[in-house]
Amino acid sequence: MCKGKVGALKLLKVILLFCVMILSISSNVSAASKNRYYYEKQGTAIWEVPVKEKVVAITFDDGPNDLYTPQVLDLLKKYNAKATFFLIGERVTRYPEVALREIEEGHEVANHTFSHARLQYLSDEQIRNQLERTHEAIINATHVEPVLFRPPFGYYSERSINAVHELGYLTVMWSWHQDTFDWSNPGVYKIVSNVLKDTRKGDIVLFHDHGGDRTQTIDALKQILPALQKQGYQFVTVSQLLELKAGVKLPKF
Repeated sequence: MCKGKVGALKLLKVILLFCVMILSISSNVSAASKNRYYYEKQGTAIWEVPVKEKVVAITFDDGPNDLYTPQVLDLLKKYNAKATFFLIGERVTRYPEVALREIEEGHEVANHTFSHARLQYLSDEQIRNQLERTHEAIINATHVEPVLFRPPFGYYSERSINAVHELGYLTVMWSWHQDTFDWSNPGVYKIVSNVLKDTRKGDIVLFHDHGGDRTQTIDALKQILPALQKQGYQFVTVSQLLELKAGVKLPKF
């Protein structure tokens, strides 16, 4: 990896650490509760990043997909939107050119295990293996080192979050009110409604670009992106949300 990318990565990790410290200080939930607020207080996981700016982070799980991911990227480019892609390592090895395009077009790539594994059935060593194999696959394909992780199926526990954190990753979930359920193909209207009915500054929105027919996701994005843009929202990566929380001024899009 070139010196510039290494320096940028170190800066990002510093920003991530600073942000989770801010999130921890702002939360006064008892550590004994062991719910989402406990992990936010601990600084090892986030669900959203409340900010003053009118921005949201759109995220996509399970790719890359050689059919649907390029269509997602085309739409993001059309609306000058940035997104975070949580990648499956096995699929990165199959479609490295799609993962590389995500980076080349200014998006963020993150870890989503190598085989979409259910963490609750894995030992700590197996969890590490899943993340490390994906980590290497992403670096080989994109020349970028990921620092964010999302668990498949949204499963997390104290054991899994700590195992992930020990590898230097921040666990990223999604805003509870911004699960589109697009994986179940509920209909374009339902996906659009789920996102637009309660959009808030700093939301993290969950979509999928693999895992079946994603035509409804594509068609929903065609409505969601211009609608939120018309409301004055900008679309940023999860790391950019954290940068805003840390007081880092983002460049003009």
